[in-house]
Amino acid sequence: QAGRYGALVERLESLVADMDFSFLYDPERHLLSIGYNVTEHKLDENRYDLLASEVRLTSLVAIAKNDIPTKHWFSLGRPLTLVNTQATLLSWSGSMFEYLMPTLVMRSPLESLLERTEVESVTKQIDYGSKHKVPWGISESAFSSRDRALTYQYKAFGIPDLGFKRGLEDDIVIAPYATLLAALVQPNEASANMARLTTLEVLKRYGFYDALDFTPSRVSDGASFVPVKTWMAHHQGMSLVALTNVLYSDIFQERFHHYPKVRASSLLLEEPLPSEVVVSELEGERQIPIADVSVPVTKRFSSPRSAVPHTQLLSNGAYTVMMTAAGSGFSHYRNFAVTRWREDATRDDWGSYIFVRNVATNSVWSASYAPLLQEPDTYEVAFAEDRVIINRTDGEISTRLELIVSPEDNAEMRRVTLRNNGSKVRELEVTSYAELVLAAPGADLAHPAFSKLFVQTEFVASQNALLATRRPRKPEEATLWAAHGLASESLGALQVETDRARFLGRGRTLANAVMVEGRPLSGTVGPVLDPIFSLRRRVRVVPGDEVVLTFTTLVAGSREEALILLDKYRNPRTFERELLLSWTQAQIGLHHLSITPEDAHHFQNLASRLLYNDPALRPSSEVIRRNALSVRALWRFGISGDVPILLVQLTNPCHKKFVFTAAH
Repeated sequence: QAGRYGALVERLESLVADMDFSFLYDPERHLLSIGYNVTEHKLDENRYDLLASEVRLTSLVAIAKNDIPTKHWFSLGRPLTLVNTQATLLSWSGSMFEYLMPTLVMRSPLESLLERTEVESVTKQIDYGSKHKVPWGISESAFSSRDRALTYQYKAFGIPDLGFKRGLEDDIVIAPYATLLAALVQPNEASANMARLTTLEVLKRYGFYDALDFTPSRVSDGASFVPVKTWMAHHQGMSLVALTNVLYSDIFQERFHHYPKVRASSLLLEEPLPSEVVVSELEGERQIPIADVSVPVTKRFSSPRSAVPHTQLLSNGAYTVMMTAAGSGFSHYRNFAVTRWREDATRDDWGSYIFVRNVATNSVWSASYAPLLQEPDTYEVAFAEDRVIINRTDGEISTRLELIVSPEDNAEMRRVTLRNNGSKVRELEVTSYAELVLAAPGADLAHPAFSKLFVQTEFVASQNALLATRRPRKPEEATLWAAHGLASESLGALQVETDRARFLGRGRTLANAVMVEGRPLSGTVGPVLDPIFSLRRRVRVVPGDEVVLTFTTLVAGSREEALILLDKYRNPRTFERELLLSWTQAQIGLHHLSITPEDAHHFQNLASRLLYNDPALRPSSEVIRRNALSVRALWRFGISGDVPILLVQLTNPCHKKFVFTAAH
């Protein structure tokens, strides 16, 4: 063992000796470049120029090895500010990393400028966290914004009053490793903050998550922060070294300063506090403070009724769901209609629905307003970029329906939460319903009865799910499989139905379907004449408790692929994962389109006018009679006229108004 230890020491000493920092040194400015471009064989134009920076560790080592002159140390800037009347060095971004990373191995002599700066920088961090009512500890880290590959982005965050960097007020991202670094300086405060972080459930198998993003514009409704679920090796490594120093009397500092060349240069760290402090002005005007950052906009409606249905479109680019404030709508996959829908602003009764029946009273309602049109005690709809939420209360039962589209798979998820606000145990039957198409919308609209003949269904008991596919009429036709599954921790027996005629009953509609009123689902599958997806489970809800059921509808290119996806979505916890990804995908989309949440809602409003004809936009009969032009007159304005146009009002150079209308 002694031989191996000696060989390791020799190897490490050789590595240290072979490092040469001189090629990074700018002899004119006496500063170190932030990097070297190997391809272009030149130094980066930017330089490290502040003492309050992680580079001071490199500076000390380079000087100790005689790679660069001692003059470099005194060329580092020392702009000062006051924190609790104490002189404190300013850094570039005001991050904990800049102030405390060197302290992992480098001493800061008592009452020196560096030691006071480290203590006061932590104090400022604590005050800043208290001011915004969040845990403290801000440093460079990952945050909740992602690129198109869903990779977390990385950025230097810091305290505005300690950093020159502009825009530090725009974000509030807490990095737990910053607290561990602070344990070197104020261990009691750091211990309390770590305990607070632990209560937020961000301490997992590999340590604390890299960050907690509290920035309002990136936090979804109902949440206080977004956990950044990644770990970075260098942050975890710094955390381990910091904790080891705290528990073992600064052992890494002792080892570093035991190195003879470092001991010879340690006098540079003894810089005393200045007798007079000239407070440096931070350059540039501060941008929007955190309190004024716009939060994501959510449209809310307290009534499902309107002259033209309010709509929300959710999509992952291939799978699209539209839902109205009444709960109706459609599901499409590329050019295929997954479920049946017709434009009907008056009745608005086409879509996928979830029914609830109180077994004791036989009262029935839907999780949305449509299609039963039962008047609830309370009703609220929320349209966000990542989901649709419908809350309603019927007597002692409150129902919450959440709809999302998976960013990963061609799937939609509808989570139903039933809460018993009464004093008695309630048994409830929850039933899903959707009419299947699996064909082009135009083909289904032209010949609906004929289109229904080619869909075949089956029940897969092992997956608690229904499968359906359209038998191809030609060998070259692509095969599309659809699946409908239920995830629930309730163990009630599952009932299924795929025959619409049996579900509705003779002479009935969906508003008074016989199966909704309590008759058991028949379990019919196979080559039915009018295919639907319907699953039912009975649940028991005790007073003050709630039960959650998640219905998933998905499409795949094969039966095997559909079964694999069903297995994934059988887990009740999958909804939370997909919800987070859906929210993230929505933020990425807004970022790449360079639009605000308010803009996105305006576009959603425009989309509703394309989906449903709005009589309010129709011009008067007199205006229509004055129109003497054809669709060709639109061409010079860059409008083809081959898409549905509700109303286009144009003004020619002679200030004469022409109104063009086309059938929707």
